[in-house]
Amino acid sequence: MTMINPGKIKKDFPIFRVKVHGKPLTYLDSAATSQKPMQVIDAISNYYRTYNANIHRGIYEISEKATEAYVESKRKVAKLINAKGIEEIVYVRNTTEAINLVALSWAEQNLKKGDVVLITEMEHHSNIVPWQLLARRKGISFKYVRINSAKDGLDMEDFKEKLEEYRPKLVSVVHASNVLGTINDVKSIARSSHKYGAKVLVDGAQSVPHMRVDVSEIGCDFLAFSGHKMLGPAGIGVLYARSDILNETEPMFGGGDMIKDVSLNSSVWNDLPWKFEAGTSNIEGGIGLGAAVDYLSKLGMQSIRKHEEELTRYALNSLSEIKGVKVYGPGIKNVNDRVGVISFSLQGVHSHDIASIFDREGIAIRAGHHCAIPLVRGVLGEPSLSRMSFYIYNSESDIDRAASAILKAKEIFKMV
Repeated sequence: MTMINPGKIKKDFPIFRVKVHGKPLTYLDSAATSQKPMQVIDAISNYYRTYNANIHRGIYEISEKATEAYVESKRKVAKLINAKGIEEIVYVRNTTEAINLVALSWAEQNLKKGDVVLITEMEHHSNIVPWQLLARRKGISFKYVRINSAKDGLDMEDFKEKLEEYRPKLVSVVHASNVLGTINDVKSIARSSHKYGAKVLVDGAQSVPHMRVDVSEIGCDFLAFSGHKMLGPAGIGVLYARSDILNETEPMFGGGDMIKDVSLNSSVWNDLPWKFEAGTSNIEGGIGLGAAVDYLSKLGMQSIRKHEEELTRYALNSLSEIKGVKVYGPGIKNVNDRVGVISFSLQGVHSHDIASIFDREGIAIRAGHHCAIPLVRGVLGEPSLSRMSFYIYNSESDIDRAASAILKAKEIFKMV
């Protein structure tokens, strides 16, 4: 297993030469978006400089080169998550669009009034709102699996009871919470859901960039994730779906590139996955994502996971020593059950004030409800939370700086 060396890795990321308020940048907001290495930046720049052309259409050298680079990026993504092949890899803009694509295509065509979608109280808005919209259009209903507050994880007994009671057609669940950091046992969830005939969608936005995710092992029917959270550019995301499901599903968008033949009265859809990618693709996004996958694969997903576990353990220990700080999610004894996301509050200080103080120290963190209002306000009872999140370029010294910034906030607000 390769040892992650954040100091060496940072040299690949030009943004870490930037100073914020005269101080070196400490970036602790990778759960929102990751920074980009030169290998990704160069891959995109090289495309624009040397072989910029549309794909699948030009019978000339640079178009063929662009097509091959774009298709090759899908091969890399398929290998990363152990999909059968590129026919199961649909490129979209982000995780949100991937989930909406399932709602607007497969669910729209297969769910009827009275059918149930089972989600959880832990979900990002992107895995709540599409089902609310579907309920308005189709009359389906959606139910929530409760959180076990004692463990900051899903209440699996409640999950099993709701499976039995509602017999959902779809179970849609986050793999790793962007608020609590909790890693859900999606393999067990998929196995149980399939026994009741439900399809399973996994939101992998916070898992795929940080750990080994194997769709064959999990047994999910759909997996959604974003390129910009895994060193890739914005505007490119992935919907993995089993090829048999994609073959049976009508496309959501119509137009160029998703067709094989068109007459005045009918059309024949293209082969997978192009059937679901209408119009000119985000070519540079796909090429950039391929370069990002190369970078992560070279480090090794297991090594990345181990590095983040160690950072999370160190951070939890550091925060536990600061009076007035409350941390959410699995504790230090269960660090293996969470990703490198730590949401916290400081008694008597608003999260936005904490983030502003951090910023003056050159530290970037997130503050707010983290696009999970039902969880943050409804379940946790907090108006907002501060959040630190880690990646391959973070080290213990970054956490030390964060701890010092919290102490400075306490000093400014005259807390003991």
